[in-house]
This record gives sequence, structure tokens and C-alpha cells, in this order.
Amino acid sequence: MGYVQLAGAIAAEVAATTALKYSDGFHRFWPSLITVIGYGLSFVLLAWTLKTVSVGTAYAIWAGAGTAAIAAIGMLFLGEGLNAAKLAGIALIIVGVVVLNLGGAH
Repeated sequence: MGYVQLAGAIAAEVAATTALKYSDGFHRFWPSLITVIGYGLSFVLLAWTLKTVSVGTAYAIWAGAGTAAIAAIGMLFLGEGLNAAKLAGIALIIVGVVVLNLGGAH
């Protein structure tokens, strides 16, 4: 169940960060509201995750997957450029999370 909650935390954080892009510095109501609710939900779900998943593993997955997802959304949907450095950075994030999990980040 912890990893299901973690997936929800990641999805909420990604939705919140995407909405933040559209909030115009918190001047647009609905994107701002989605941002606040999304981050709040993300932290609640992450806290629940920590009841069953080690903090190192959970945080690495949450931060890494969220960062990679937002980078991909930026490149695919928000017109941000794609280059070798960005791809390498995303790959390193993924490798880092895998290594932490294989190494038993307990």
C-alpha cells in the first residue's frame, strides 16, 4: 500500500507543479488552488507512505520521479527545449533511484 500512496504523492506533486506554471505567480485563482491542494495532498500521501517505506527510498523515488516527470512535461507540452544534457540529467535521476533501491536504502 505504501507504494500506491507514493504514486499518488508523485501524481499530486506533478499536477501541482504543472498548475503552478499556469498560476501566473498566484494571480490566477484555479491554477493557484490546484497548486496548493496538490502540494498539500502530496505531502499528506508522502507522510502516509513513510509509515511503511523507508524515508531514503520514498523521498528518492518521490523527488526523482517528480523531477523527471516535470522535465518531460516541460519538454513535451510546454515548449521547453530538449537536449543531450537534459536527457542525461533525467537518466541520472532514474539511475540514482534504481541504485538506491537496489542498495536497500533502509
